[in-house]
Amino acid sequence: MPITLHVFTCTRCRQPKEHRSELSTGYALYGKRNRKVCYECCADIDRRWMDRHGRIALYLSKEEDGRWKVTNWPGTLRFTPWYVKEGGHNMAGVRLDAWFKDHRARVWHGVTIGRWTQILHARRLAA
Repeated sequence: MPITLHVFTCTRCRQPKEHRSELSTGYALYGKRNRKVCYECCADIDRRWMDRHGRIALYLSKEEDGRWKVTNWPGTLRFTPWYVKEGGHNMAGVRLDAWFKDHRARVWHGVTIGRWTQILHARRLAA
């Protein structure tokens, strides 16, 4: 695939952005009006969501070296879980539980159900 240049202005930080990729645009569409938001602002939006709601859908995956990581959709928000436990699930067969600390050092727990997804349903634990 050819590498495409995407040029846009982030509607959140108002910065002009250039993104070269054969797979992605460099922005997310956000809100009811599908405004273009850069990946860095996506991380800030997700951090604020975590602060306000105490729940978020993130992604649990492994690095090439085998270490686990928790990220947001574009990968600009990143946490390293200190423990990931694999267990059984009655319908999906496998359940992964992950514990990590957020940007304010608060403890979170997340669950991924099944082998064919990376979606981690995470919630902040009580202090």
